[in-house]
Amino acid sequence: MKYFNKLPGFIKTPSGLEWILFKKIPLIFSIGTAIPFIPMLFIYFGSDSLSRDQQQIIYQLLGVLFSVWFFVGAIAIGCIVVMIMKGPAYVADPYELPSENKKLEQHPHL
Repeated sequence: MKYFNKLPGFIKTPSGLEWILFKKIPLIFSIGTAIPFIPMLFIYFGSDSLSRDQQQIIYQLLGVLFSVWFFVGAIAIGCIVVMIMKGPAYVADPYELPSENKKLEQHPHL
């Protein structure tokens, strides 16, 4: 028994924007991480003691950093789903239905 039976005669859909975007995800992740991370490092290592405003800026930049990571992860998952959906179609093994009992399907007329 084969686990993955491809549907005969299925035409695979050509790749599109999902592969272009998926290949750029490491670059987008790197740039999206560096933009909030560099000012955070300058603030953190630039002074001996952090003021309340500097701490607030660091926390806001951490929020931006985690948001960028979340969006890049969501985009990657979306690209993978589209790639799987555009792949070949598979056929499940047939499942034989049990024999039907016609007496159970008859309803009395009210």
